[in-house]
Amino acid sequence: MTVAVQRQFAAYGPSYWGAIAVFVLGAAFLVWLGRRQTEVQSQSFGRIVGALTAAIYASVLIYSLVPLTVDRSVPLRLTDLATVAAACALWSQRHWAFALTYYWGLVLSAQALISPVLVGPDFPHYTFLAFWAIHLLVVWAAIYLTWGRGMRPNWRSLCLVVVVTAGWAVVTFVFNRIAGTNYGFLNGKPATASLLDALGPWPVYILSATALVIVTWVLMTLPWVRSRGPRTDGR
Repeated sequence: MTVAVQRQFAAYGPSYWGAIAVFVLGAAFLVWLGRRQTEVQSQSFGRIVGALTAAIYASVLIYSLVPLTVDRSVPLRLTDLATVAAACALWSQRHWAFALTYYWGLVLSAQALISPVLVGPDFPHYTFLAFWAIHLLVVWAAIYLTWGRGMRPNWRSLCLVVVVTAGWAVVTFVFNRIAGTNYGFLNGKPATASLLDALGPWPVYILSATALVIVTWVLMTLPWVRSRGPRTDGR
């Protein structure tokens, strides 16, 4: 009896481009939908998708606990925080949650779409579906709330995300040093190819990436502040 071997995921292969196609179509639909929704419809839709996001994240978290290992079961990845923020932003449409989703989703989660750090079986394996579901939902949430529902970041939003991200980095770096892990790739580069490869060795790439991200976040804030679009203060 022959046992079929599960094909491994390969970046920029057919399943990758399939996921990107789903992302593009989903993003376009969410912008179209958000611009046509009433406030009540948006609240109902946000709560449904927010609850779905939370449920998917909970299943991913539970899956990571079996077996329980220090290098994969601790929810210290920035993806964990971004997914929770996205669920909160969709459910409540509060500005603080939107701000975290906007900056984390459109820069850090989107980076995972460009250079996915996924080592494991290809579609339709659970790890493949979980990886793409989490990252797509966060980026979709940012796109929906910004271009669909008209929420806008401001300088206070930028300060918030910088402070929260810095706090996460300090806590995670210390944990990595103590436990011998590498959450957030703060203590070493990922095993697969990524954009970090172009930013120098450790710890140079940490400083390079930090500077690059902050500059990008500033550029992401400027157009909205200058245009003084609606709902800059959120709700």
